[in-house]
Amino acid sequence: MRHSLSFQKQILGLFFIAILFACGQAQTAQTFKTTIIVAGLEHPWGMAFLPDDRMLITERPGRLRLVEQGKLNPAPIKGLPNITAQGQGGLLDVAIHPDYKNNGWIYLSYSEAGSDGLGTAVARAKLDGIKLKDTEVIFRMDPKGHGGRHFGSRLVFDRNNYLFITVGERGDRARAQRLDDHAGSVIRLHDDGRIPNDNPFANNKNAKPEIYSYGHRNPQGMTLHPDTNELWQHEHGPQGGDEINKIKPGVNYGWPVITYGVNYVIGTKIGEGTHKEGMEQPLYYWTPSIAPSGMAFYTGDKLPQWRNNLFVGSLKFQLLVRLELDGNKIIKEERLLKGELGRIRDVRDGPDGYLYLLTDADDGRLMRLEPN
Repeated sequence: MRHSLSFQKQILGLFFIAILFACGQAQTAQTFKTTIIVAGLEHPWGMAFLPDDRMLITERPGRLRLVEQGKLNPAPIKGLPNITAQGQGGLLDVAIHPDYKNNGWIYLSYSEAGSDGLGTAVARAKLDGIKLKDTEVIFRMDPKGHGGRHFGSRLVFDRNNYLFITVGERGDRARAQRLDDHAGSVIRLHDDGRIPNDNPFANNKNAKPEIYSYGHRNPQGMTLHPDTNELWQHEHGPQGGDEINKIKPGVNYGWPVITYGVNYVIGTKIGEGTHKEGMEQPLYYWTPSIAPSGMAFYTGDKLPQWRNNLFVGSLKFQLLVRLELDGNKIIKEERLLKGELGRIRDVRDGPDGYLYLLTDADDGRLMRLEPN
């Protein structure tokens, strides 16, 4: 009888532990649903929220669209700069100035043709109804390049109103290690295109003074850490080796000298391995590649279990990656929506407390993640 009571106590103890564990799991799990806000977009690439509850969405073939009261204006916005849509290029990201309410500046990144091929460019303009006015180009990649790959093109303002631009290496690996070439870099400018005097290479006569960091392959995600104002970025690796990096001034991120990826198909080594003195290691990397695009820290209150998590879209696996952090260390990865929405091109933290996604397709959609 004594043994029987002891056994019963053990069973009850395990039962209560199981209940506590289940409650703990329930507290950390975030249930959600996806709502289609807009459909019928042709390969949307970037989005920005205007302070009057409207939204801007870029379509890669070269159209800028306006969403008003949850509906897509059927007329594309007029007055865009000269855009050449080829391969991965076209009209790419969009951002608004931090002081948009007072100055009205909208920023667009896109691929532009020149005598030396195609290159990433950035223009700013003001919205007047459904047309742009006062359009001016504030950055042009130099030199450009041939082919339709690796334009980078994400745009982010920091809290000091500096504009950061990602520029891909245009499929020419060696260019990412050259300081006299914009390819494979993160660019830092004043909001009007002027070069900051404290840029790391501003006084180097053999370098492009706009360069803030280099050694990048094709960065298509960039965001600010909500607490530290540090710039976080991700970039496509080759076959494996997609990276998340914290961007620091003057730092070499290694491509193509070091990488966790290998050559496509044949799987042979690229460069000198995964580490080299003087070259920065990623905070996190994926092998195999997920083909990341879009990146945002979630800071809203509608999905509280996700607050301060980092979200990344995946083109290859058609899913949304959720990353939990402990300081600068990524400690957990969860993969959401696998195969449910298609290729996720952009991820944004909405001012209304929700999380927004763009899907990359002929019939692309603007989606909102809401509590279930």
